[in-house]
Amino acid sequence: MAASPAITAALASLGTMLEADGYELELREEGAGLLVAQIKAGPDACEDCLVPKDMMRGYFDSALRKALDAPPDVELIYPADNR
Repeated sequence: MAASPAITAALASLGTMLEADGYELELREEGAGLLVAQIKAGPDACEDCLVPKDMMRGYFDSALRKALDAPPDVELIYPADNR
């Protein structure tokens, strides 16, 4: 299931940041309280521009906590995770 409008809005700036470096952010909710955030590399993606996964998770958590009363858990999938 696609992410709710509230989640999409909360993460819009992160999506824009990733797009500037050649990545696409795909969001989907799976079950109650779980958001799957998959970052896909485009053909011109800047590998050095993608921060470590723990740092990116912090960005997601912060943005969601600011925007939502009950933020979901985030499963973050990076291009190298081969999913």
